[in-house]
Amino acid sequence: MRSITSFNLQYAHRFYGFGGEAAYLHGHSGTLTIEVEDSVNMGVNMVFPCNEIKKIAWDVMKNFDHALILREDDPLLPAILDVYEKQGIKDGTPTNTMKGEAFKTELATAYPDCRLVVTKETITTEGMIKVVHELLKDKLNIAKITFTSGDNAASETYEVSGIKDRCPVCGILLEDGKCPKCGYRK
Repeated sequence: MRSITSFNLQYAHRFYGFGGEAAYLHGHSGTLTIEVEDSVNMGVNMVFPCNEIKKIAWDVMKNFDHALILREDDPLLPAILDVYEKQGIKDGTPTNTMKGEAFKTELATAYPDCRLVVTKETITTEGMIKVVHELLKDKLNIAKITFTSGDNAASETYEVSGIKDRCPVCGILLEDGKCPKCGYRK
């Protein structure tokens, strides 16, 4: 069975090297949907609490919300960083509080202080799914990810292997045999 949750992202990007309107810097509202598959936890009668899926995903995904996403070879990148430096916002501001943990993977690097994600590939709906899966595959039993942005949408299904050790009271992941939410010990 699956638990499904989605949330919205606001971001800006461009398709560097592509022809047409997408080559210009532009913004989007996107909806990310994550389906988590596992056995139904009889203690709480659910696969995984959707609010916990959202919390785990949001810890990573907030790096993409209200952020600029550019490919690593985009000539706009040094110019943007130069402007941020001149404005004194490259290393963050006191009002930049909604930021995730910095990360670096094969596909993307997040610079949360300046609301920037640098990617290896152009971020299309398919590209966003690749990055999201890479970031969350070890944290959730992801069965499917769908990303919709404007008129564009893509989805990918994944083979789920193994069952995560979850709390029989809350349904969330145990950390070293203990529930971080209610204190249950295995």
